[in-house]
Amino acid sequence: MRNRMLQVASALMLAMVVALSMAVVVAQTPSAPKALPKTTTSTDDAIKASADAFKKSVELKNYAVPKKPWGEPDLSGVWLTATYTRLQRPPELGDKEFYTEEEAIAEYKKAAESDAEVDPRTVHYDWKEYAMDAWQGGATPNLRTSLIVDPKNGRLPPLVPEAQQRRAAAAAAARQRDPAAGVKTFGNLYTRCVLGLGALPLVRGGMPGADSAAAAAGVTAEAFFFQSPGYLTIVMQSNNDVRIIPVDNRPHLPGQVRVWLGDSRGHWEGNTLVVETANFNAKTPATNFLGSTDALQIVERFTRVGPNTVRYQYTVTDPKTWTRPWSVDTTMPRVEPSMIYEFACHEQN
Repeated sequence: MRNRMLQVASALMLAMVVALSMAVVVAQTPSAPKALPKTTTSTDDAIKASADAFKKSVELKNYAVPKKPWGEPDLSGVWLTATYTRLQRPPELGDKEFYTEEEAIAEYKKAAESDAEVDPRTVHYDWKEYAMDAWQGGATPNLRTSLIVDPKNGRLPPLVPEAQQRRAAAAAAARQRDPAAGVKTFGNLYTRCVLGLGALPLVRGGMPGADSAAAAAGVTAEAFFFQSPGYLTIVMQSNNDVRIIPVDNRPHLPGQVRVWLGDSRGHWEGNTLVVETANFNAKTPATNFLGSTDALQIVERFTRVGPNTVRYQYTVTDPKTWTRPWSVDTTMPRVEPSMIYEFACHEQN
């Protein structure tokens, strides 16, 4: 009997050792590589997916906006700021404000194919990174022929004389500048990792076909929206710029207090969050946004219009730069999964 019990115990011990060994082997066996989505490797598949999403968003009516537990409309998630729609309407389109659906998809296809001329499976280092071009990231077509909706011609207003002189002086200085000056001087806030690009306004114009490099949607085109009672926090992928926006309609900071990303104050108008930003640091707008000045004021409007779409409108006022205010109306699609990538910045660039 004793021998029988020893045999059984030995058999059980052996079985446990074998089972543990198998578990270790299974744990150490690499899992099969996960197939890449076709939308990151095939332009045709990406264009079809974007066109389908665009058609669904156009057809969606009477969307019931979800609410946070404390009652505010839900804007949370990661939203894509990249677009192929130009900031300004091409002059040859005249007064044509909207494309047909077929024209919008055709324009998107043309831009996406131009953007995808570099094989996405080839590692390359320029303004974009693998699987992060706009056509891979979920950018969608747009019925509008320009982001600008006011003035009605879809163009930026004329520059005031002061801005014309400022732009001419900047162009002359650029021609004389040492190409390495941007790295050597602290004045280049992006190169020196002080600020990112595009903290506001969020959507600035398409790439390719942008009106300027500063307006182009590049690789760092994701914005993470986080809501808490009384606040909206926006984290941009580019240099992880953060805007913490009170949404209780409190007054702005005193005018002499200047902030790198401006002083933002918000309030709700129904399902739309209205954010007014002023008190910019004099160096920030000139570095990041079309040569504007510390007189810049931006009013943004955020409205959830679908499960995967936020309508984004903004009005720009700067009497030291343009002869009148101008406005944009566009959308931002949701990015899945809801995360943003680390932004690695080194001061020697």
